[in-house]
Amino acid sequence: MALKMTNRELDGVSVVALEGRIVLGEESNALRERVKGLLADSKKKIVLNMDNVTYIDSAGLGTLVAAHHSARSQGASLRLSNLGSKFQEVLQVT
Repeated sequence: MALKMTNRELDGVSVVALEGRIVLGEESNALRERVKGLLADSKKKIVLNMDNVTYIDSAGLGTLVAAHHSARSQGASLRLSNLGSKFQEVLQVT
């Protein structure tokens, strides 16, 4: 299942709703490009809504970490919302 992404602006925050799997290949690349595009458009507050993410592999985890570092290096903030408990645990370890 391809990763579906829906953008919206809410009070100066770019919210990207994600649905599907964040895995090696097209999905990770698409997410990386979406965040890169938002940063290029000078978006300084980005939230990834993880409510409908069903699976994240190590490449997907790497993509999230890299997106966070990219945002931070450009003076922006990237946050995750609606993170399920299984993903919270993995991210805390990371």
